[in-house]
Amino acid sequence: MAIDPAGEISDLTSKLGSIEAVLDPDTMRKEADELRERSADPALWEDQENAQAVTRRLSYLDAELTRLSSLRSRLEDLSVMFELLETEDDEASRTEALAELAAIRAQIDQLEIRTLLSGEYDSRDALISITAQAGGADAADWAEGLQRIYLRWAERHGYSTEVYDTSYAEEAGIKSTTFAVKAPYAYGTLKGEHGTHRMVRISKYDNQGRRQTSFAGVDVIPVVQQADHIDIPDDELRIDVYRSSGPGGQGVNTTDSAVRITHLPTGIVVTCQNERSQIQNRASAMAVLQAKLLERKREEQAAKLSELRGESRRSWGTQIRNYVLHPYQNIKDLRTGYETGNTAAVMDGEIDEFIEAEIRWLRTQGQ
Repeated sequence: MAIDPAGEISDLTSKLGSIEAVLDPDTMRKEADELRERSADPALWEDQENAQAVTRRLSYLDAELTRLSSLRSRLEDLSVMFELLETEDDEASRTEALAELAAIRAQIDQLEIRTLLSGEYDSRDALISITAQAGGADAADWAEGLQRIYLRWAERHGYSTEVYDTSYAEEAGIKSTTFAVKAPYAYGTLKGEHGTHRMVRISKYDNQGRRQTSFAGVDVIPVVQQADHIDIPDDELRIDVYRSSGPGGQGVNTTDSAVRITHLPTGIVVTCQNERSQIQNRASAMAVLQAKLLERKREEQAAKLSELRGESRRSWGTQIRNYVLHPYQNIKDLRTGYETGNTAAVMDGEIDEFIEAEIRWLRTQGQ
């Protein structure tokens, strides 16, 4: 079927206008100007964490505004190019123009995904916890592989990350890990990754080289902000300090700087041992605990509301994706149906197509 460039450019221009109506560039510019003023104030840097949040938000707004402006300009240039090609027989230029049209279409479709992230906490940083489940050493190795996927994904997008805690398994891999992805809309973008990820491959830890199925659980919650008001009385906490350790149990710190906090009423346990001071580890652990308590509170409120409405909230946080590396190569999401045979790319962090499909799917579920 022949492509109608003029018609497609018109459709993309209209779609871009709809996206701008949702994102509201004027409001974004106003916020960016205000943040620029704040970042120029030396007093802001007395609170490093707040200052970094301000600069991250400013960087994001500037990038989004540039992207919107660039897309509109490129569409206008492309329209002129196709008009000229109507009177010229230049196959090379036409091929180049069609490639640019496809690139713009892909970028506008990706930008459209952002307009679907309208949940209360979607704009926040994400806190991700990964836990090895059934499968022994293979599950621990798979949990570590999943962590690498998300860290590589963040690196590809230029997002900063911070690993708070990693508990290493005895033979290989990790028992669990907790880390933050620090980027606007990180939670809204990644919340669909919550659930059990199933891996099927030839075991590296089986002497007979048999196929092994292993599982790892991913938990994604929003990072707390100062306005959340999660008050935790001291008598509800048990705080233990211990020496950090690395793979194989070797010490990576000569002082008791690692911190474990137990919230007695709920039994929630968080740890932080990212090789900084005990004071900093305690602050990070408290932030993680507050995020987990906020999520627990949010889930309880949602459950009560559903009960009042007579609704049954179906959990989507169960097995969500299969990663099959043997006897064939295929990764498939069980909710959206999206799949790919390019397993090497996914294992190296190329998961945007899965994420975009699940964002659209979650929207249909009212989540």
